Amino acid sequence: MRGDFRSDLKTKQAAVDAALRSMLEAETQGFPASLRTAIEYSLLAPGKRLRPILVLLANQAAGGSAEQAWPAACAVEMIHAYSLIHDDLPAMDDDDLRRGLPTCHKKFGEALAILAGDALLTLAFQVLASRYPPATAAVSMKELACGSGGAGMVGGQVLDLAAEGKMAGERRPESVTDLEGIHRLKTGALFQSCLRMGLYAAQGERPGGADSELKNRLDDYGRAFGLMFQIQDDLLDVEGSSEEAGKRVGKDAARGKLTYPGLLGIEESKRRVESLGKMAIQAVDGLGVTGEPLVALAHLVMDRERSR
Repeated sequence: MRGDFRSDLKTKQAAVDAALRSMLEAETQGFPASLRTAIEYSLLAPGKRLRPILVLLANQAAGGSAEQAWPAACAVEMIHAYSLIHDDLPAMDDDDLRRGLPTCHKKFGEALAILAGDALLTLAFQVLASRYPPATAAVSMKELACGSGGAGMVGGQVLDLAAEGKMAGERRPESVTDLEGIHRLKTGALFQSCLRMGLYAAQGERPGGADSELKNRLDDYGRAFGLMFQIQDDLLDVEGSSEEAGKRVGKDAARGKLTYPGLLGIEESKRRVESLGKMAIQAVDGLGVTGEPLVALAHLVMDRERSR
Protein backbone atom coordinates (compact mmCIF):
# COMPACT_ATOMS: atom_id res chain seq x y z
CA MET A 1 0.00 0.00 0.00
CA ARG A 2 2.78 2.46 0.89
CA GLY A 3 4.50 2.21 -2.48
CA ASP A 4 1.16 2.56 -4.24
CA PHE A 5 0.26 5.45 -1.95
CA ARG A 6 3.41 7.38 -2.83
CA SER A 7 2.43 7.16 -6.48
CA ASP A 8 -1.18 8.06 -5.70
CA LEU A 9 0.01 11.00 -3.62
CA LYS A 10 1.95 12.43 -6.56
CA THR A 11 -1.15 12.06 -8.71
CA LYS A 12 -3.23 13.86 -6.10
CA GLN A 13 -0.65 16.65 -5.77
CA ALA A 14 -0.74 17.20 -9.54
CA ALA A 15 -4.54 17.20 -9.44
CA VAL A 16 -4.51 19.81 -6.65
CA ASP A 17 -2.19 22.01 -8.72
CA ALA A 18 -4.53 21.74 -11.71
CA ALA A 19 -7.57 22.53 -9.55
CA LEU A 20 -5.84 25.58 -8.06
CA ARG A 21 -4.97 26.89 -11.52
CA SER A 22 -8.53 26.40 -12.69
CA MET A 23 -9.95 28.03 -9.57
CA LEU A 24 -7.68 31.06 -9.92
CA GLU A 25 -8.64 31.48 -13.54
CA ALA A 26 -12.33 31.51 -12.66
CA GLU A 27 -12.29 33.40 -9.37
CA THR A 28 -9.75 36.21 -9.90
CA GLN A 29 -11.37 37.99 -12.80
CA GLY A 30 -11.09 41.73 -12.24
CA PHE A 31 -8.02 41.48 -9.98
CA PRO A 32 -5.20 43.92 -10.83
CA ALA A 33 -2.55 42.16 -12.88
CA SER A 34 0.20 42.71 -10.30
CA LEU A 35 -1.94 41.25 -7.51
CA ARG A 36 -2.87 38.23 -9.58
CA THR A 37 0.78 37.61 -10.46
CA ALA A 38 1.84 37.70 -6.79
CA ILE A 39 -1.03 35.39 -5.82
CA GLU A 40 -0.15 32.86 -8.52
CA TYR A 41 3.54 33.00 -7.59
CA SER A 42 2.83 32.06 -3.97
CA LEU A 43 -0.14 29.73 -4.37
CA LEU A 44 1.27 27.69 -7.25
CA ALA A 45 4.84 27.43 -5.95
CA PRO A 46 5.91 23.77 -5.56
CA GLY A 47 4.58 22.29 -2.33
CA LYS A 48 3.43 19.10 -0.62
CA ARG A 49 -0.26 20.16 -0.83
CA LEU A 50 -0.75 18.32 2.45
CA ARG A 51 -3.78 20.29 3.61
CA PRO A 52 -5.86 19.83 0.45
CA ILE A 53 -4.84 16.17 0.40
CA LEU A 54 -6.19 15.78 3.96
CA VAL A 55 -9.49 17.21 2.68
CA LEU A 56 -9.51 14.70 -0.18
CA LEU A 57 -8.63 11.74 2.06
CA ALA A 58 -11.26 12.59 4.68
CA ASN A 59 -13.82 13.00 1.92
CA GLN A 60 -12.82 9.58 0.58
CA ALA A 61 -13.08 8.03 4.06
CA ALA A 62 -16.62 9.42 4.29
CA GLY A 63 -17.61 7.91 0.94
CA GLY A 64 -17.53 11.18 -1.01
CA SER A 65 -16.10 12.03 -4.41
CA ALA A 66 -13.13 14.20 -5.29
CA GLU A 67 -15.49 16.47 -7.22
CA GLN A 68 -17.29 17.31 -3.96
CA ALA A 69 -14.03 18.02 -2.17
CA TRP A 70 -12.28 20.37 -4.63
CA PRO A 71 -13.68 23.71 -3.38
CA ALA A 72 -12.69 22.93 0.23
CA ALA A 73 -9.32 21.53 -0.86
CA CYS A 74 -8.49 24.67 -2.83
CA ALA A 75 -9.79 26.98 -0.09
CA VAL A 76 -7.53 25.50 2.59
CA GLU A 77 -4.48 25.74 0.32
CA MET A 78 -5.30 29.41 -0.27
CA ILE A 79 -5.41 29.93 3.50
CA HIS A 80 -2.11 28.10 3.86
CA ALA A 81 -0.46 30.19 1.12
CA TYR A 82 -1.70 33.42 2.71
CA SER A 83 -0.30 32.35 6.07
CA LEU A 84 3.11 31.59 4.55
CA ILE A 85 3.27 34.98 2.83
CA HIS A 86 2.52 36.78 6.09
CA ASP A 87 4.72 34.51 8.25
CA ASP A 88 7.71 35.28 6.02
CA LEU A 89 7.40 39.06 6.41
CA PRO A 90 10.15 40.99 8.25
CA ALA A 91 7.82 41.74 11.18
CA MET A 92 7.13 38.03 11.63
CA ASP A 93 9.66 35.28 10.82
CA ASP A 94 11.68 37.42 8.38
CA ASP A 95 12.45 34.70 5.82
CA ASP A 96 13.78 35.16 2.31
CA LEU A 97 13.25 31.59 1.02
CA ARG A 98 10.02 29.61 0.77
CA ARG A 99 9.37 26.41 -1.17
CA GLY A 100 12.80 26.83 -2.71
CA LEU A 101 11.96 30.27 -4.13
CA PRO A 102 12.38 33.87 -2.93
CA THR A 103 9.56 34.74 -0.54
CA CYS A 104 6.69 36.84 -1.85
CA HIS A 105 7.89 40.07 -0.22
CA LYS A 106 11.41 39.52 -1.59
CA LYS A 107 9.99 39.05 -5.08
CA PHE A 108 7.28 41.73 -5.12
CA GLY A 109 7.90 44.02 -2.14
CA GLU A 110 6.23 44.06 1.26
CA ALA A 111 3.12 46.05 0.31
CA LEU A 112 2.06 43.77 -2.53
CA ALA A 113 2.95 40.67 -0.49
CA ILE A 114 0.66 41.78 2.34
CA LEU A 115 -2.14 42.48 -0.12
CA ALA A 116 -1.62 39.15 -1.90
CA GLY A 117 -2.00 37.41 1.47
CA ASP A 118 -5.14 39.43 2.22
CA ALA A 119 -6.59 38.53 -1.19
CA LEU A 120 -5.88 34.81 -0.73
CA LEU A 121 -7.53 34.84 2.70
CA THR A 122 -10.74 36.36 1.36
CA LEU A 123 -10.60 34.32 -1.86
CA ALA A 124 -10.78 31.10 0.17
CA PHE A 125 -14.17 32.09 1.57
CA GLN A 126 -15.34 33.33 -1.84
CA VAL A 127 -14.62 29.87 -3.28
CA LEU A 128 -16.57 28.08 -0.54
CA ALA A 129 -19.53 30.47 -0.82
CA SER A 130 -19.76 30.29 -4.61
CA ARG A 131 -19.15 26.57 -5.14
CA TYR A 132 -21.13 24.80 -2.40
CA PRO A 133 -24.84 24.69 -1.59
CA PRO A 134 -25.73 27.12 1.24
CA ALA A 135 -25.65 24.56 4.08
CA THR A 136 -22.30 23.09 3.07
CA ALA A 137 -20.86 26.55 2.40
CA ALA A 138 -21.94 27.84 5.82
CA VAL A 139 -20.53 24.97 7.87
CA SER A 140 -17.33 24.89 5.79
CA MET A 141 -16.74 28.62 6.13
CA LYS A 142 -17.29 28.47 9.89
CA GLU A 143 -14.89 25.53 10.18
CA LEU A 144 -12.23 27.24 8.10
CA ALA A 145 -12.59 30.48 10.08
CA CYS A 146 -12.19 28.61 13.37
CA GLY A 147 -9.20 26.60 12.19
CA SER A 148 -7.37 29.58 10.72
CA GLY A 149 -8.43 32.37 13.10
CA GLY A 150 -7.63 33.67 16.56
CA ALA A 151 -8.47 30.37 18.29
CA GLY A 152 -6.55 28.47 15.62
CA MET A 153 -3.66 29.23 13.29
CA VAL A 154 -3.45 33.00 13.91
CA GLY A 155 -3.66 32.53 17.67
CA GLY A 156 -0.90 29.96 17.49
CA GLN A 157 1.27 32.37 15.57
CA VAL A 158 0.76 35.02 18.27
CA LEU A 159 1.92 32.55 20.93
CA ASP A 160 4.82 31.44 18.75
CA LEU A 161 6.02 35.03 18.44
CA ALA A 162 5.50 35.52 22.18
CA ALA A 163 7.95 32.66 22.75
CA GLU A 164 10.53 34.75 20.89
CA GLY A 165 9.74 37.78 23.04
CA LYS A 166 8.04 39.64 20.19
CA MET A 167 4.60 40.08 21.82
CA ALA A 168 4.51 42.70 24.56
CA GLY A 169 1.97 41.85 27.25
CA GLU A 170 1.75 38.15 26.25
CA ARG A 171 3.19 35.59 28.67
CA ARG A 172 6.30 33.99 27.23
CA PRO A 173 5.75 30.22 26.72
CA GLU A 174 8.52 28.08 28.18
CA SER A 175 7.47 24.47 28.76
CA VAL A 176 6.69 21.46 26.58
CA THR A 177 3.03 21.89 27.54
CA ASP A 178 3.17 25.48 26.33
CA LEU A 179 4.82 24.38 23.09
CA GLU A 180 2.22 21.68 22.49
CA GLY A 181 -0.50 24.28 23.02
CA ILE A 182 1.11 26.60 20.46
CA HIS A 183 1.24 23.94 17.79
CA ARG A 184 -2.21 22.54 18.44
CA LEU A 185 -3.36 26.01 17.41
CA LYS A 186 -0.76 27.01 14.83
CA THR A 187 -0.66 23.72 12.89
CA GLY A 188 -3.12 21.21 14.31
CA ALA A 189 -6.30 23.31 14.24
CA LEU A 190 -6.19 23.84 10.48
CA PHE A 191 -5.36 20.16 9.91
CA GLN A 192 -8.48 19.24 11.86
CA SER A 193 -10.49 21.73 9.84
CA CYS A 194 -9.24 20.12 6.62
CA LEU A 195 -10.48 16.73 7.77
CA ARG A 196 -13.85 18.06 8.91
CA MET A 197 -14.39 19.99 5.69
CA GLY A 198 -13.68 16.83 3.69
CA LEU A 199 -16.32 15.06 5.77
CA TYR A 200 -18.83 17.89 5.35
CA ALA A 201 -18.33 17.95 1.58
CA ALA A 202 -19.15 14.23 1.43
CA GLN A 203 -22.34 14.69 3.46
CA GLY A 204 -23.98 16.78 0.74
CA GLU A 205 -27.07 18.72 1.77
CA ARG A 206 -26.84 17.65 5.43
CA PRO A 207 -23.29 18.55 6.46
CA GLY A 208 -22.35 18.21 10.09
CA GLY A 209 -25.20 15.81 10.77
CA ALA A 210 -24.81 12.05 10.93
CA ASP A 211 -21.70 9.92 11.46
CA SER A 212 -20.35 11.44 14.66
CA GLU A 213 -18.10 8.39 15.11
CA LEU A 214 -16.25 9.16 11.89
CA LYS A 215 -15.95 12.82 12.86
CA ASN A 216 -14.46 11.82 16.23
CA ARG A 217 -12.01 9.46 14.55
CA LEU A 218 -10.93 12.18 12.12
CA ASP A 219 -10.55 14.67 14.98
CA ASP A 220 -8.35 12.23 16.90
CA TYR A 221 -6.29 11.60 13.78
CA GLY A 222 -5.92 15.33 13.12
CA ARG A 223 -4.74 16.08 16.66
CA ALA A 224 -2.04 13.40 16.60
CA PHE A 225 -1.03 13.96 12.99
CA GLY A 226 -0.73 17.73 13.40
CA LEU A 227 1.56 17.48 16.41
CA MET A 228 3.64 14.76 14.76
CA PHE A 229 4.04 16.91 11.66
CA GLN A 230 5.14 19.93 13.70
CA ILE A 231 7.76 17.99 15.65
CA GLN A 232 9.06 16.66 12.36
CA ASP A 233 9.22 20.22 11.04
CA ASP A 234 11.27 21.25 14.09
CA LEU A 235 13.62 18.30 13.51
CA LEU A 236 13.98 19.24 9.86
CA ASP A 237 15.20 22.69 10.90
CA VAL A 238 17.92 21.01 12.98
CA GLU A 239 18.90 18.05 10.82
CA GLY A 240 17.63 18.81 7.33
CA SER A 241 18.87 20.87 4.41
CA SER A 242 17.43 23.95 2.76
CA GLU A 243 16.76 21.83 -0.33
CA GLU A 244 14.69 19.33 1.66
CA ALA A 245 12.85 21.96 3.69
CA GLY A 246 12.37 24.48 0.88
CA LYS A 247 13.36 27.25 3.32
CA ARG A 248 16.30 28.31 5.45
CA VAL A 249 17.21 25.78 8.14
CA GLY A 250 18.99 26.32 11.46
CA LYS A 251 17.17 29.60 11.99
CA ASP A 252 15.01 28.41 14.91
CA ALA A 253 17.95 27.91 17.26
CA ALA A 254 19.59 31.15 16.07
CA ARG A 255 16.45 33.09 17.05
CA GLY A 256 16.00 31.31 20.37
CA LYS A 257 12.72 29.89 19.09
CA LEU A 258 10.83 27.40 21.28
CA THR A 259 11.11 23.96 19.59
CA TYR A 260 10.77 20.31 20.51
CA PRO A 261 14.44 19.43 19.87
CA GLY A 262 15.47 22.48 21.89
CA LEU A 263 13.35 21.43 24.88
CA LEU A 264 13.46 17.63 24.64
CA GLY A 265 16.50 16.83 22.55
CA ILE A 266 16.58 15.17 19.14
CA GLU A 267 16.13 11.55 20.22
CA GLU A 268 13.14 12.22 22.49
CA SER A 269 11.58 14.34 19.75
CA LYS A 270 11.93 11.41 17.34
CA ARG A 271 10.33 9.07 19.88
CA ARG A 272 7.38 11.45 20.11
CA VAL A 273 7.01 11.43 16.31
CA GLU A 274 6.79 7.63 16.47
CA SER A 275 4.29 7.64 19.33
CA LEU A 276 2.05 10.27 17.75
CA GLY A 277 2.16 8.45 14.42
CA LYS A 278 0.88 5.30 16.10
CA MET A 279 -1.91 7.30 17.75
CA ALA A 280 -2.96 8.78 14.39
CA ILE A 281 -2.98 5.33 12.79
CA GLN A 282 -4.99 3.83 15.64
CA ALA A 283 -7.62 6.56 15.26
CA VAL A 284 -8.50 5.58 11.68
CA ASP A 285 -7.39 1.95 11.56
CA GLY A 286 -10.95 0.75 12.17
CA LEU A 287 -12.31 2.47 9.06
CA GLY A 288 -11.18 -0.34 6.79
CA VAL A 289 -10.34 0.27 3.14
CA THR A 290 -11.58 3.87 3.11
CA GLY A 291 -9.21 4.79 5.95
CA GLU A 292 -6.13 3.13 4.47
CA PRO A 293 -4.87 6.28 2.69
CA LEU A 294 -4.92 8.19 6.01
CA VAL A 295 -2.96 5.36 7.63
CA ALA A 296 -0.49 5.41 4.74
CA LEU A 297 -0.06 9.18 5.04
CA ALA A 298 0.80 8.85 8.74
CA HIS A 299 3.32 6.14 7.89
CA LEU A 300 4.82 8.38 5.22
CA VAL A 301 5.48 11.16 7.74
CA MET A 302 6.98 8.67 10.18
CA ASP A 303 9.13 7.06 7.46
CA ARG A 304 10.43 10.46 6.42
CA GLU A 305 11.57 11.00 9.99
CA ARG A 306 13.32 7.61 10.12
CA SER A 307 15.08 8.18 6.79
CA ARG A 308 16.67 11.45 7.86
